Amino acid sequence: MAPESASSQQPRRRILVAEDEEDLRFLLKLSLGRLYDVEVMPDGAAALEAFDAKPADMVILDVMMPKMDGFTACAEIRRRSDVPIIMLTALGGVDDVVKGFNLGADDYISKPFTFKELLARIEAVIRRADWMRTPPPTRTIVNGELRINVDSHEVYLRDQEVHLTPIEFQLLHYLMSRPGQSVSKETLFREVWGYDFAGGTNLVEVAVRRLREKIERDPSDPELIQTVRGSGYKFRTLAGG
Repeated sequence: MAPESASSQQPRRRILVAEDEEDLRFLLKLSLGRLYDVEVMPDGAAALEAFDAKPADMVILDVMMPKMDGFTACAEIRRRSDVPIIMLTALGGVDDVVKGFNLGADDYISKPFTFKELLARIEAVIRRADWMRTPPPTRTIVNGELRINVDSHEVYLRDQEVHLTPIEFQLLHYLMSRPGQSVSKETLFREVWGYDFAGGTNLVEVAVRRLREKIERDPSDPELIQTVRGSGYKFRTLAGG
């Protein structure tokens, strides 16, 4: 009940869904339609055409689709917009998750899934997108040669701007705000992603790997985001921080 009452207090968000399974497409339109304005398309090409005609507040893309798969559609939409994107996938491999993140996806959910889980993902991604558009008071955090501007959500490494996705920025911000503190993967997922999910630690590991590739001199031997065996991660304070 709470999500419905909260949604009724503000204009309904528009969600574009691309899914080639007709039954699932119908169920998504029916279930999400109670809370959002939903447009459904049978493939990535149709979704891209629909997005160009009328941009959405969020896009949900199945990975395996005819004409244009979800990965290709994700990359094309990301060239046009920073709209939040969630991938639906029957592919469980970490490499597939990483590929989606590399192309600009904000989150992914594995099939089969429950409507409750999908709704939690949607609401969490929307909160992150809103947070990026409405930044907190101006603050800069510096650690060695790494600097983040909490106000503008910009990250600089050796005075060169580093592009991070919203999830990567929030993950970095959370860890940098707690230098030297060991944070469990479960806590990171709950606090950064914004919901509880049994498989969430896998997403944390993938996101940390991607973040290390962007900010570490040697991602295989990280000096900033360090692994705490049996616990999670901690951010190491360097000289100048």
